[in-house]
Amino acid sequence: MKTVYDVAQLLKKYGIIVYLGKRQWDIEMMEYELTELFKHKLLDREVYACARSILKVELDKEKAKNKVVD
Repeated sequence: MKTVYDVAQLLKKYGIIVYLGKRQWDIEMMEYELTELFKHKLLDREVYACARSILKVELDKEKAKNKVVD
C-alpha cells in the first residue's frame, strides 16, 4: 500500500466506500473506518499501521494546503 487510493481499495474489500465530497473529510472518515475495522480485529496491526500512516501524511498535506487557501 502506497497511496490513499490503495487504502480506499482496502476499505472497499469490507464494503466501505467513502465519499464525502472533500478530500480532507474523506481521509478523516477513512481513518475512522480503519480504526473500527482494527478494533473489531478484521485488520492485522501491520496493515492497519501502514494504512494509517499513509492517511496521516495525506491528511497533513491537505490541512496545509487548505490553510494556505483560507
